[in-house]
Amino acid sequence: MRKDWIFVLLTSLIEIVWLLGFQFATAWWHWVLIIGLIGLDFHFLSKACENLPTGTVYAVFAGAGTLGTVLLDTFWFERPLDFATIGFMLILLTGIIGLKISDSLPTEKTEKV
Repeated sequence: MRKDWIFVLLTSLIEIVWLLGFQFATAWWHWVLIIGLIGLDFHFLSKACENLPTGTVYAVFAGAGTLGTVLLDTFWFERPLDFATIGFMLILLTGIIGLKISDSLPTEKTEKV
């Protein structure tokens, strides 16, 4: 199970890197690298979904990518960070944590008729 969360972390980090690549891509080979990173990103995403709930994996992947991209924009590209953005990032983070907690709760199995 721990290995699967490492895949989620890797896919989230790679997503931020290839998104950052859009900012700097000026030559054809930059785009080849970006496409390769996207392929690697989806490989790790699919590996994470093998043993973890897909909805949770995707929420963490998308949320971490979004949070990472906003923070990268703020600290690297010096874009302003306002209270609304911080508030929505906290809502997103709360949702991700809530999904992770709800996946840990025991569930009842119902019989299919």
